[in-house]
Amino acid sequence: MDRTGPRLFLKRGSTEILETELIALMPAGAQALIHDMLALAHRYQALSDTREIRFRLEKIDHDSCCRFHVDTVPLRLLCTYTGPGVQWKHNDSETVHETPEGWLTLLKGRLYPGWSADTSVLHRSPPLSGHAKPLTRLLLTLDHPDACGMNRRAPMMDT
Repeated sequence: MDRTGPRLFLKRGSTEILETELIALMPAGAQALIHDMLALAHRYQALSDTREIRFRLEKIDHDSCCRFHVDTVPLRLLCTYTGPGVQWKHNDSETVHETPEGWLTLLKGRLYPGWSADTSVLHRSPPLSGHAKPLTRLLLTLDHPDACGMNRRAPMMDT
């Protein structure tokens, strides 16, 4: 980890556990960011009716997840704190929208009750290559605790 925090923080747990670990891990001066992320985690818990969540905070400086898709989760909350936001489009449209930096994207996944492919919204990470200057995104992803095969293993951190 450097003074700007890890490249990836991935943890399954309650907001109380996440708060303890984030405070210990994040650099000095990140209290406002930690407070905002935890407030979003509480909101996500209320919307999804879960006690624990899958919390992923990642610095992204490359093209990732470039195909439009729907996740195999009940509900996903995304917030891009810095850099280009999430791109999305309706399943039956070619018009691509981009969520502004700092805005929330709340997506129903394939496991959401009553989900339908006909009315789905597809999303992807914005392409970062091809820009005049290098871009980095700070992306928060909140999911159901079992999303993406997450289990109760130790937190994953990549510096």
